[in-house]
Amino acid sequence: MESQRLHVPTFSFEFFPPKTAEGRQKLLKVHSELAALKPRFFSVTFGAGGSTRDRTLETIADIKSAGSDAAPHISCVASSKTEIAELLIHYQQTGIKHLVALRGDMPSGDPARGEFNHANELVEFIRKTTGKDFFIEIAAYPETHPQAHSTEKDLQNFKRKADAGADSAITQYFYNPDSYFYFVERCEKMGINLPIVPGIMPITNYTRLARFSDACGAEIPRWIRKQLEAYGDDEAAIRDFGTEVVTNLCHTLLEAGAPGLHFYTMNQTEPTLALWKNLGL
Repeated sequence: MESQRLHVPTFSFEFFPPKTAEGRQKLLKVHSELAALKPRFFSVTFGAGGSTRDRTLETIADIKSAGSDAAPHISCVASSKTEIAELLIHYQQTGIKHLVALRGDMPSGDPARGEFNHANELVEFIRKTTGKDFFIEIAAYPETHPQAHSTEKDLQNFKRKADAGADSAITQYFYNPDSYFYFVERCEKMGINLPIVPGIMPITNYTRLARFSDACGAEIPRWIRKQLEAYGDDEAAIRDFGTEVVTNLCHTLLEAGAPGLHFYTMNQTEPTLALWKNLGL
């Protein structure tokens, strides 16, 4: 991880666009509380096939209006080049300088593929149409993308995204730090030298975490899974144990030279704040 050590650690937070006016007001409060920590940026997710496009744009506008750097997710599956170009123009006109470029998930029941098949094509298109106007993040999967045919093919896909013009990468969350270290080591051997920032998921609810993890291919180590199962419905015990586990994970990553941490906040303040305080950031 020698190339990773060259970077001063940075921290960022992720939101998803709220569905209701009440949710929007709640998120504004969460943003205000987390913005006091002075993160590098806030990212906002983009629903399958662009299903949350308007709400993503609205949330990005709220964050930028509040004085923070906003980084919208932009996914290309089921989208045309014209649609992506129009979205890029909108972001240029509104002063957005930071993007998280993803293939994205196919909307349920929609067989349409659009004009992009892979994220590297999106990154290449952004660079071709906007030059260096945007700082581009891409996704990384230390435990292998759930749809990849093999670890080798997944690494090759990641290299294609990086070579297409990406500036940095954010990983899927994980709880086994060795998977991250091994992934970074293999990337460096392949000549991939962009910063790879670990994605961090706080543990607050075992049922929800297990569902997310099964869907995205993130492994919950057996000892963690068994302990969470043992707590049953004791939410306080789950939060306390989860905070301890994830704090130790973050310490291990930062001490080994990770270039920063990207927190998946789930639009909540307390879980991320608890980690932040434990880490002394």
